[in-house]
Amino acid sequence: MPWAGWHDGGVVTPDEVYDEASLWFADNWDPGRPLGEWFQLLADSGWAFPAWPEGCGGRGLGRTAAKEALRARRESGAFGAPNGVATFLVGPTLLTYGTPEQQQRYMPGIVSGTDRWCQLFSEPGSGSDMASLSTRAERDGDEWIVNGQKVWSSGAHFARYGILIARTDPNLPKHKGITYFLIDMEQPGVDVRPLREMTGDAAFNEVFFSDARVRDADRVANPGDGWMVAMTTLSHERDPDNPGLSETGAFDEYDLSLPVGEHAAHTAEHTDGFSLSMSGGGVRLFDRLVADFAMASDPVRRQQLMKVFSLRQSARWSSQRAAAAVKAGGQPGPEVSTLKLIGAELSRRTRDIGLAGLGAAGMLAGEEAPTCGQFQSYAMFTPANSIAGGSDEVQRNIIGERVLGLPREPGESDQRERPWSELPRN
Repeated sequence: MPWAGWHDGGVVTPDEVYDEASLWFADNWDPGRPLGEWFQLLADSGWAFPAWPEGCGGRGLGRTAAKEALRARRESGAFGAPNGVATFLVGPTLLTYGTPEQQQRYMPGIVSGTDRWCQLFSEPGSGSDMASLSTRAERDGDEWIVNGQKVWSSGAHFARYGILIARTDPNLPKHKGITYFLIDMEQPGVDVRPLREMTGDAAFNEVFFSDARVRDADRVANPGDGWMVAMTTLSHERDPDNPGLSETGAFDEYDLSLPVGEHAAHTAEHTDGFSLSMSGGGVRLFDRLVADFAMASDPVRRQQLMKVFSLRQSARWSSQRAAAAVKAGGQPGPEVSTLKLIGAELSRRTRDIGLAGLGAAGMLAGEEAPTCGQFQSYAMFTPANSIAGGSDEVQRNIIGERVLGLPREPGESDQRERPWSELPRN
């Protein structure tokens, strides 16, 4: 099937995309290039995020054709595009709701990897019920003054910007008084404090705002439309086929002046559990261990592997449904909640089978362990997959209410209509 949206305005097939991408990577991949130069070259060519529009690091390809470009890059051995909150959350949201000025200002730094971003949604008192958030933003001329606290903000300790949702009208119902902002993290009044995980890493942070400021020009959509925009962001976060999701480390700090080959070699052996989970690296490590340790030779283990294979097939089917929804409605729908649940279950099964198949070596950690301990880091991070981006329970609620048409939880309808200022809070 041909796909429209090519850089010259023509129509091409996925095979033609693969052929052209293969030629481009053969001509341009050089591990001696500085990392920042390579990222910029990918963005300028449109091979960074092929499904994105031209001028935004992409070529306007459909998802199938974009996957062929990804296959061509993998087979060439070339390093991928930047990854992280900037590419798989901020970029897609700005392409949907951002003004032309916001896109022109922020997209170049996103696709070139020069600007890192973080997500400022969750709060200590509003986890699963994110709409009950209490961080305030009050209008002050052409700016807004922000006060409050966020938590579980991935990569906030090295982020230049953040996507922030804050309450701008406490007299409206909780879902209607929220506004979405793009905030400068490198300003007085923003205090970032890393949170150490059991993996030993500190990818998450808590963030405190004390009279921090954000320009009204950096407000996304209208005041009060923040919940709608945030749901778009979260739908992209829950989509494992998100076109802005790369295979490179999602929450690594990196030196753009370092040769890209040297950076790639380092990250291949030192990627943290969070990045492995977000980039699909844990799955690739698992497949490698299955082969290296001949896990399929054991009948019981082989049956367990077949269950993993069946889940992967279900994920592909759900991904196709999600892609169809994107094509029809322009953004992922509740189908991605099914994908999120399958992904969390897959990560648990992958962890359990992988560690059991390693035998005594599964108890090792660090460079003495198989895969230099990366699979163990991925295994320890796995519980977070059932929480981050919306817990499994939240995803089941979404499926029940929006797909199956089940009634909302008792009392929820009343809370949706009452002003936020009148609701009980911790």
